[in-house]
Amino acid sequence: MEDLIGEIQKGLINWYDFRLNSRILYIGKEDDAYFHLLQNLPLDAINASAELVKNEEWQKKHEDGFDHIIAIRILEILENPVGILKIWKSLLKPDGTLLLGMNNRYGLKYFCGDRDPYTERNFDGIEGYRRAYAKKEDKFTGRCYSREEMREMLIKAGWEKIRFFSVLSDLDNPRLIYREDYLPNEDLSNRLFPTYHYPNSVFLEEESLYDGLIKNGMFHQMANAYLVECSLSGKLCDVSHVTSSMERGRKDALLTMIRRSGIVEKRAPYEEGRERLHNLLEHGQELAKRGIQVIDAKIEKDPYGKDIYVMPYIKEESGQLYLKRLLHTDREQFFKEMDHFRDLILQSSEIVKPDQGDGEGAILKKGYLDMVPLNSFHVDGTFLFYDQEFCEEDYPANEIIWRMIATFYAGDIEVGKLLPVNQLLERYGLMEKLGTWQKMEWDFLAELRKEKELRSYHEKCRRDSGIVNANRQRMNFSADEYQKLFVDIFHNADTRKLILFGSGNFTRRFLGLYGQDYPVYAVVDNNKEKWGQEIEGIPIQPPDIIKQMQSGEYKVLICIKNYLSVMKQLDLMGVREYSIYDSGRDYPRKRRPVVQSQDKGEEKKEKKKYHTGYIAGVFDLFHVGHLNMFKRAKEQCEYLIVGVVTDEGVRKFKKTETFIPFEERIEMVRSCRYVDEVVEIPVNFGGTRDAYRLHHFDCQFSGSDYIDDPDWLMEKEFLERHGAEMVFFPYTEGTSSSKIKALIEKRLS
Repeated sequence: MEDLIGEIQKGLINWYDFRLNSRILYIGKEDDAYFHLLQNLPLDAINASAELVKNEEWQKKHEDGFDHIIAIRILEILENPVGILKIWKSLLKPDGTLLLGMNNRYGLKYFCGDRDPYTERNFDGIEGYRRAYAKKEDKFTGRCYSREEMREMLIKAGWEKIRFFSVLSDLDNPRLIYREDYLPNEDLSNRLFPTYHYPNSVFLEEESLYDGLIKNGMFHQMANAYLVECSLSGKLCDVSHVTSSMERGRKDALLTMIRRSGIVEKRAPYEEGRERLHNLLEHGQELAKRGIQVIDAKIEKDPYGKDIYVMPYIKEESGQLYLKRLLHTDREQFFKEMDHFRDLILQSSEIVKPDQGDGEGAILKKGYLDMVPLNSFHVDGTFLFYDQEFCEEDYPANEIIWRMIATFYAGDIEVGKLLPVNQLLERYGLMEKLGTWQKMEWDFLAELRKEKELRSYHEKCRRDSGIVNANRQRMNFSADEYQKLFVDIFHNADTRKLILFGSGNFTRRFLGLYGQDYPVYAVVDNNKEKWGQEIEGIPIQPPDIIKQMQSGEYKVLICIKNYLSVMKQLDLMGVREYSIYDSGRDYPRKRRPVVQSQDKGEEKKEKKKYHTGYIAGVFDLFHVGHLNMFKRAKEQCEYLIVGVVTDEGVRKFKKTETFIPFEERIEMVRSCRYVDEVVEIPVNFGGTRDAYRLHHFDCQFSGSDYIDDPDWLMEKEFLERHGAEMVFFPYTEGTSSSKIKALIEKRLS
């Protein structure tokens, strides 16, 4: 994973046109990803620390000068930055260039709630660090600068030719880079995956704000970071925009550059990706033969002799933005254009199996997975395609049509308000097999973006939607109001009739996690169409039933994301005893484990390593391996909770049937003397994280067959971040439920 993270970071500079065999000084550490990149290019690159560069003797050794000096996040931690810039300037050749990677203190991420990377506090940079370094005794650890502060420092240091490139998401994740006189003509909510220094304090969805910034002339001022190009000769690179996909790995990574000359270039950073460029060209040619409009392209050589994919820059509106504009202005024409787009997908290849009306749709001989509005322009009444990287043989057209719809809706809540996605899904016959199309898309994107390999990294730097929602909630209420509404939600819940308001996913989650501890009297919903239906066996009723009850007789829990309208509704009804269930928040169980105190006469036992332990499993055909695991776990914890998977859970996730029904399996586990408490694992909320939120255990014990499983290692990291642990036990040799089942089936056959 660390290698892949380093590859992502390299996207900040590996597109830059370094002169062949130029002499480069990288100010930083030898093991930095940026320096590793420079060492693998046909360049003469050395590295040195900022402190060493100030040394006069070192400067004399390098008096011949450098063609380029590169410093990423270095100037921000140095005092007297103007003096440092003067030194660096003196080390360059007359036509030399300085490249600075700098964080912007007015970066949008900090307005969205990210902490300052140097002071570890919110809003310090926005305030100009007036609180952080207000006293003489405050130690300087670093600071971000605004774009104008950077420009002023450079001018004072003698630099005249300066250009800023705005970097999104940030210096560590440079996916999109824009020259200061260039604005995006695409929907960034689809392209950008924001990353943060401290995502747990974020309270806004950053990617949804860029459209407004662009329209109001604030895009570059509020970029999260900058790559600053400073030239002594006055010559600056002619790149206007860069898209980096370095997270894909050496084979699939591409760099796309838009040049001021009107040319778009695609480079494969590594030789392994050369085939990808030729695939792009071939796919475009094949589509053109089928009558699909595709941007003309060709393969050329760069100054290093490597292949580059070249095509003209198109200034027209993207297909994505065109369709969204139509949805707002002319719905009838929107449907016609979406139908036209669907027809182009069906036209893109020979149909080897026609649509049989069974939900599978037509099968294409060649399926071009990137035939989506995001990868097209609308020109002369049709869609002009580009970036058709991926092609699969004998591919369902419905999967590509699903991607057409999914990318159109991605990251844009307003689109869903204007047109519910189900209308398009039904229009194109996707509902019956929707789960299949969604899984195929996810599998494709997860593999391409290396989601599994980067999952741990993403959890550390990407925001969690539940936490974002909770952070926003706290800002709308006083401390006392927030405590009552969102924290003490179970106050009076076990002495009054508990009513859940809402019948969607939040309610299902509540019932799955807390329904056993807090019996629900009723579920109510404003949607008349749901009245009379059931959710987990509980009838859905109109909210008016609350009016029929006496004050003090009930407690209402609002179980919907947009709770404000329901709060107003309850207030108008005179209901005051209500709280709001936050699906992303941890709530302790009602019956928390309590360890019995020892009798006074009993000899004091040695304290065990853990207070509360947890084990989850099916425990079908209970055997000595299960017994040994419980025994070893109990030796390490005072109180052992065992979660047992239901029959429905086994069918859903293991795709099999148990030999022993759930009621008997849970009773056998309960009878084991090493087990203190047995719980039913909710079908859809049975993972490690939900279990931890319910039981707050100190350690989860698991079998050693999961010790190298990346998903389980991710759960292990989650527990460690929350102060708990995961311990893997070796299974008893020669004994397992699977082996017993196989033996039974063999003897029965």
